[in-house]
Amino acid sequence: MKNYSQKTNLTFIILLILGMACQQQSEPAVPQLENVPNEVLDQLDALGFNSNEVKLYDGTLFIEGDIAIKMVDLKDLRQGNRLPVEEHYNTDNLVSGSPRTINVYVNMPQKYKDATDIAISRYNTESLDLTFQRVSSSSSADITITASPWYYYFFGILGSAGFPTASGDPHNQILMTRAYYDGVSNINGLATTIAHEMGHCIGFRHTDYMDRSYSCGGAADNEGDGGVGDNYIPGTPSGPDANSWMLACGNPEGDRPFTSNDQIALDYLY
Repeated sequence: MKNYSQKTNLTFIILLILGMACQQQSEPAVPQLENVPNEVLDQLDALGFNSNEVKLYDGTLFIEGDIAIKMVDLKDLRQGNRLPVEEHYNTDNLVSGSPRTINVYVNMPQKYKDATDIAISRYNTESLDLTFQRVSSSSSADITITASPWYYYFFGILGSAGFPTASGDPHNQILMTRAYYDGVSNINGLATTIAHEMGHCIGFRHTDYMDRSYSCGGAADNEGDGGVGDNYIPGTPSGPDANSWMLACGNPEGDRPFTSNDQIALDYLY
């Protein structure tokens, strides 16, 4: 009886240790945000970003909730490359080589593919010089839509995209945090989110950059134009555009197809 008890206790201890080891392996270490140097914050502020909404992790800056810029790319910005300020103004840093077809690859469940097809249809209906199409291989993709890393949810990041490159290519990646979007039931709402991120990839900033409280609530928050938003698109409002697909914030279930002002901006630039 004594030997049986000892064996039982030993077995229990071994299982406990193995269980703890498996748990430690399955749970990643808690990530730690890095301090953003003041000179970087000043640079982002001058470019028209909200320097109060900047996170730095693993060499990437996450700005205003859904913009990702690698620290190594800041040197290009110092050379005078200009970033778009908002949808109703254009800058030099746009997608070039039009008419041009942009291939989009979706490495996510079928619902995201269906939503991307809707987003693509919205752009293509505008008869732009940019045509989008979904492809089945990442090797031919100009933009890949895939799940964000696990730490996005930990940091409260809904997803991320970026702006066109200095050479005139669209930003090549859209990351979406599935913990936020898997539960979206309105496929058109999900399509709006994807169309929004695609908008960033081809050079659009938030419509209500001058006062993010318009769509996000809270105190008035002016991102500023940093001197780069001087190419006004005739016929569009200089203030926020209600229901624009590029508003800074919105309900993930909410469907926001292009407004008449969005269409003017898209048609003018592309």
